Amino acid sequence: MSSTTPRPNSEPSRTVTIPRVIVATTAMLTFISFWRAAAIVLNDLASSAYYAGGESESFIGKTAPWFILAVMLFSYCVRAVYVESCSMFVRGGVYRVVKEALGGTLAKFSVSALMFDYVLTGPISGVSAGQYLAGLLNELFAYFHTGIVLSENATAAFFAVMVTLYFWYENIKGVQESSHKALRIMQITTVMVALLIIWCTYTIWVRGAHIPPFPWPSNIRLDQRSLGWLYGSQIVKMIPMIAVFVGIGHSVLAMSGEESLAQVYREIEAPKLPNLKKAGLIIFIYSVLFTSLVSFFAVMIIPDGTRDKYLQNLIGGLAMNLAGPFTLRLIFHAFVVMVGTMILAGAVNTAIVGSNGVLNRVSEDGVLADWFRQPHRKFGTSHRIINMVVGFQILTILASRGDVTFLANLYAFGVIWSFTMQGIAVLVIRYTHPGDREYRVPLNFHLFGKEIPLGLALITLVLFLIAIVNLFTKPSATVAGSIFSIIMFGVFSVSERITHRNRGTAHVEMDQFNVAAQEDLSPQSVGVRPGNILVPVSNYHALYHLQAVLDRVKPERRDVVVLHIRLLRRSASGSSELEAEQLFGSVEQFLFTKALSLAEKRGKTIRLAVVAANDMWSGILNAGVKLESNTIVLGRSAKLSTAEQAREIGLAWELLPDPRPQFNLEIFAPGGQREYFLLGPHAPNLTSNEVRLIHRLWLRFSELVAPDELHHHDVVHFALDEVLNELKEGKEADVVARLKRHVEHNKAKQTNPL
Repeated sequence: MSSTTPRPNSEPSRTVTIPRVIVATTAMLTFISFWRAAAIVLNDLASSAYYAGGESESFIGKTAPWFILAVMLFSYCVRAVYVESCSMFVRGGVYRVVKEALGGTLAKFSVSALMFDYVLTGPISGVSAGQYLAGLLNELFAYFHTGIVLSENATAAFFAVMVTLYFWYENIKGVQESSHKALRIMQITTVMVALLIIWCTYTIWVRGAHIPPFPWPSNIRLDQRSLGWLYGSQIVKMIPMIAVFVGIGHSVLAMSGEESLAQVYREIEAPKLPNLKKAGLIIFIYSVLFTSLVSFFAVMIIPDGTRDKYLQNLIGGLAMNLAGPFTLRLIFHAFVVMVGTMILAGAVNTAIVGSNGVLNRVSEDGVLADWFRQPHRKFGTSHRIINMVVGFQILTILASRGDVTFLANLYAFGVIWSFTMQGIAVLVIRYTHPGDREYRVPLNFHLFGKEIPLGLALITLVLFLIAIVNLFTKPSATVAGSIFSIIMFGVFSVSERITHRNRGTAHVEMDQFNVAAQEDLSPQSVGVRPGNILVPVSNYHALYHLQAVLDRVKPERRDVVVLHIRLLRRSASGSSELEAEQLFGSVEQFLFTKALSLAEKRGKTIRLAVVAANDMWSGILNAGVKLESNTIVLGRSAKLSTAEQAREIGLAWELLPDPRPQFNLEIFAPGGQREYFLLGPHAPNLTSNEVRLIHRLWLRFSELVAPDELHHHDVVHFALDEVLNELKEGKEADVVARLKRHVEHNKAKQTNPL
């Protein structure tokens, strides 16, 4: 089970057994359909539909809808790059993949650009939601003649700060990614989009409209705002195509969120690649219809004289300029704002979760100091990273003063450079890893035995040209993005040197471990007998449940497995698997050092294992199934009550594939109190009152059904069948109301027994 190796700084003659940690390199995942995968990506993409069209028009004029459409069509090509990156199966996450392709320096700049993207996603989404909310409130105040007029920018900034602080607290506690919520939000959004398209079409049919001017270079509005440092330069007149790239550069925000497709790849159910392509097609059709049509309808329906005041609130302005009664339009405007707030607020949370995931991943790769990953004392989350990210976001919101245009310029810098670095990395890996792939970006030729990836090269070239043009046309974004990237690059470089120097020396306060990578967990690989006790641990500040197990366990009868679940975030490594050393870093080393110390003090033996999962409860249960555990022991959650915690893991048990084994579940409180549950079908724990009630009914009915023989279980079965029949007859509401009264009555009796 363990190797015998001299411990550093020990006497030469002494040897100690180095504890062995089994790291399962195959993640234990819960899978989702391509519909749910599409919903997750569309939650990111749909948020840009609320501000991309208005921002584009503010720079290049009424030709903006054509550029938005062009960007949405080009997004299908960019999506193909991400599909190929998923099919390559390069282990290690975003930093390692880019580092392997382009080297450490460009990898750090790539992560810096990605962080700039994530840091700005929250502020632009929160401020945009605030703009829509302020616009609606001003419409309502005017409708009711209150005389109140809110400052839209100030209101938007205040709302964005409040939403950011709310999700900061939720992430400190630990927020769970939910494909179910994403699907529900997109279902509601689809209703809104369908109503919008139908109503806009009716409005155009009633009033008539003109198609926006085609984007010939002469039709594109080019002024100092749109040209930036290129203003006054003759090169724009000499090369008219530059004007087209300027227009695309100001519209590129429309495809922000494309990278989310790669992040959900790992979770998509088999067959993975065909389902990924289906999800990509759904996303493409939806985004083209929603994002581009909103921009076209806005130019065609909202009068030129009033459209400028709606550019930061474009769909709200569209709702208020449709044909129909004012009250009905106002109600639809409220619906638009409600949907937008859900999507845009969700993007604020996604930005925090994504930043946290990426910085955790680069920390595991030694680029960021381990200090940042130290867990919160109560919740066990990487609170220092979350605090830093949210601090950047709030400063950005305050600096913007609620101006979406200011944020859009900055955001475009991170978006386009993230896409460009991804394209370059995939192109380079085509040559460094020329093996077979399930998917390749189309248009590939062979010349003298060498593959020429023309399609991939053209996509990457277009992205690179847009990024270069944006450097000159968005001066404030270039300066801010460059400063941010240089600062992040400096922090990464200095931190990497310090981290590698520290990791190169022996940590006298931490045990050394023999990390053994295994494809999967099994009793044989971990070295335990069936019927063992599984003790999941995540926070070295909260190991009281492990202490309770060690105090009572008899090693000759049952083994104890201490398990750490590495939660995988979509944003950090959704398209790639991780190496064993990435799953077992210094934080895990310190956690297991504390666990071993508790075991050694009690003279007990424990086995150590690490497994990756995208859901905590399913990861624990799948590990229990594979290890043939009998009992799972948890510490009480800092976020949920014990009953809610048991219910969550019980619901996860229901999702296990058949045959589902039963587990004994024990949940300990810090004070040593224990609550006991059974996972799976089991006989209820009846009180003496309930047993007597069944017996009284049996006595009464036994005489009435004679000469037929009646058993106690017949009484219970009959009562359950009667409840089931009531449910089938549509009386569920009545049954639930009676059940609630019963539960409340029992609680009252327990509180006041007299």
